[in-house]
Amino acid sequence: MELTRDWVTVRASILLTFAVAVLSILAGLAQIGGVGVSGPLAPLVPDFIRQTVGFTGTITGFSMLGSGFALKNGYRVGWYSTAVLLPLTAIQGLMQASVLSFPLVALSVVSVPALAYNRRRFDRKFSPSPTQLAAGAALVTAVSYGTVGTYALRDQFNGVETIVDAFYFTVVTASTVGYGDVIPATGPESDIAQLFVLSSLVMNVAAFAVALGVLLTPAIEAQLSKALGKMTDRQIDLLDDHVLVLGYGDLTEPILEELAARDGVEYAVVTPDETAARRLAERDIPVFTADPSDVDPLERVNLAGARAVVAATEDDARDALAILTARQLNPDVRIVAAVTQRENVDKLRRAGADQVISPTTLGGHIIVDCAFGADSKEATEGILDDIDLED
Repeated sequence: MELTRDWVTVRASILLTFAVAVLSILAGLAQIGGVGVSGPLAPLVPDFIRQTVGFTGTITGFSMLGSGFALKNGYRVGWYSTAVLLPLTAIQGLMQASVLSFPLVALSVVSVPALAYNRRRFDRKFSPSPTQLAAGAALVTAVSYGTVGTYALRDQFNGVETIVDAFYFTVVTASTVGYGDVIPATGPESDIAQLFVLSSLVMNVAAFAVALGVLLTPAIEAQLSKALGKMTDRQIDLLDDHVLVLGYGDLTEPILEELAARDGVEYAVVTPDETAARRLAERDIPVFTADPSDVDPLERVNLAGARAVVAATEDDARDALAILTARQLNPDVRIVAAVTQRENVDKLRRAGADQVISPTTLGGHIIVDCAFGADSKEATEGILDDIDLED
């Protein structure tokens, strides 16, 4: 990959974000554990503030890790969350007043210009599904129910005095840890509190289980699919009015670049080459690892709903088989093929291709025109009308 200035600065922003996250976690844990070496600002900050900020700094560090992964995937929300968290980590580092927190402050300050410079580079939108939104809402509702209810019935609980106590009891109950330090009182007058705990336990356990499954499963599936070079079920289900590229080779790469440059054009690659599939998946190119000459894979990627099919590998025989299968499944789809050997042009056309292009013939015409004084733009204008690319 070309080492352009944008390439370097974007990756610098991501690496700096992860570095700040790790430092924030380490500095916070050191402060909580009391192993931090006091710095010159320590006399100015009360101990309880330093301990509190150490706790919140650890939480901020883990949040920053999430922002770093969002930035790595190019999400805009990751840029916004990082922009909010960086000043927060710097302030928390100053309030911890520890020698270990000073590198955190410096790194947070250095990360801000790099992040601001690359603002437009993180432009992917994050759109949670209705199921994910419903799961998140259920989780918030269940925790709120437990917290508010416990606080309202605090007179019937041993150890609940504040809203924080109520929240703590709700989370501990929902996680089924049950330390036993907060329990409902006994006796007939506390029956309501006991029934409430039972209802809160059922609601929160169910909400946590559903939320974790719904929120984490897509991420795990996406990572596994990316590692294996496969499209996720959600990506496949969304394919419609798309361009299918059957097979992968050197001729395929310029086609993918052209498709990516056209706004609003959906496309996917079907190739049996697992190594190539993994490389494409790493570049966020939808890829389905299967033989494009088989019926089942082409049905799976919705060939019936495709707007066009392109076959452009270095193997004309394999392209012919893929074209035959595609034409059988969708007689109306437009199929374009690039032929390596000119003598195979008619064979690919008989297999079902609407247009067969020979890159060597096309290149020969352009080179000769340029040799006689035409520039590359003039040589390519109208060439499809002036020459027969199928000869």
